[in-house]
Amino acid sequence: MACYRNVDVVEPFPSGLISRFVILLVFLSTSFPVCDSEGISPERCLIWGPGLNPDTVLPVRYFFIQAVDSKGENLTLSPGKDTFKVKIGSLDTNEYLRIHVPPPLDRGDGSFLLRYRLYSTAHKGLKIQVSYKDAAVANSPYTIQGPVHHEYCDCPEPDASVWQSVMQCPADDRQILDDFKSFPTIDLQHLRQEVPHRFSNRGGLIHYAIINNHVYRRTLGKYTDFKMFSDEILLSLTRKVRVPDVEFYINVGDWPLETKTSAAVPILSWCGSTDTRDIVLPTYEVTHSTLETLRGVTNDLLSVQGNTGNFDTPEQNSPQFMSSSLVYFCLCYKLLNFLIEYLSLKEIALKLQLAGLNYVGMYFYTERQTGQPTQHADMELVPQLDDHTAACRCERNSYKEETDVKDEL
Repeated sequence: MACYRNVDVVEPFPSGLISRFVILLVFLSTSFPVCDSEGISPERCLIWGPGLNPDTVLPVRYFFIQAVDSKGENLTLSPGKDTFKVKIGSLDTNEYLRIHVPPPLDRGDGSFLLRYRLYSTAHKGLKIQVSYKDAAVANSPYTIQGPVHHEYCDCPEPDASVWQSVMQCPADDRQILDDFKSFPTIDLQHLRQEVPHRFSNRGGLIHYAIINNHVYRRTLGKYTDFKMFSDEILLSLTRKVRVPDVEFYINVGDWPLETKTSAAVPILSWCGSTDTRDIVLPTYEVTHSTLETLRGVTNDLLSVQGNTGNFDTPEQNSPQFMSSSLVYFCLCYKLLNFLIEYLSLKEIALKLQLAGLNYVGMYFYTERQTGQPTQHADMELVPQLDDHTAACRCERNSYKEETDVKDEL
């Protein structure tokens, strides 16, 4: 007699469900905080950064919050994106202050980045309160004595060395030193003749002169609309610090221009290559995002820190905590200053040696830029904003009086 066994056919587990299950696990592991501590100790937490200094004027100010546990150890994993609450207001309760303070950015490593943007000047100053479960964090509340100026306040620091110290600009920049190897001297008269003759039909070239901290320009070529970005950064820089008189060209086109290896002319550009001598600036996208953070753009070089996962947190008061905005303004000033900087051969050699550059046979005159920077007849003034968004009261009388005298002359 034949015997038959019932066999249950087992269907294979759908591969699609496995994939979805794995994705769900990954999502849950990244969405919920995993804390490697015994709990946050509010009084042991650390708060530091340039956003606590009223003299550090940036489009968006910022500071760091480091979560610390009861043993005094820094947290290395996120305790949760809503761990800290921050409130910023004017010290003058009668003052109407326009300010944007988004929630702190969770950097994923136990630290947070707090950004805030002023749309008006806090004349008496700011009060910054940071709390954890209604308990004051570190030395909160912090008092920042005014005036605390907003981005569009035209109130430059007359002493550039003071401004660079406040901004914590590095003493030297290796890239700038390397870029200027090809330009031991800059003859302005030759520059004014050579650049228009060779490059005016190449697209977009802007001839700038900064005289008495005012920006003037003329355009060369057909495609110069992107001058709005170079205008923006130069105006922003001259609102913050007094820039020495200087004259230069910026290429706003898509390709570098100077291909000569000898007798090259210096052109600032947003693009470069190993075969060209253009002095490369950060791109217009970096410029725009730096200036329009928390205003006209949503993705910027600060906000990315909330989306990049774990990485090393800069130590308190370390130069490494400088953000792209600090670095960017330092870089722009140093580039302009380097065009006219008085440096001896000995000083240049020492700077190159310290930067690790080996370049033999260079000869530097003590004055790099020869000739007088000039506002030419066909140049137009690039004005600062003069509407309600730029309203402020500058108390740097020495600068204002000096400007008025020179304007009258």
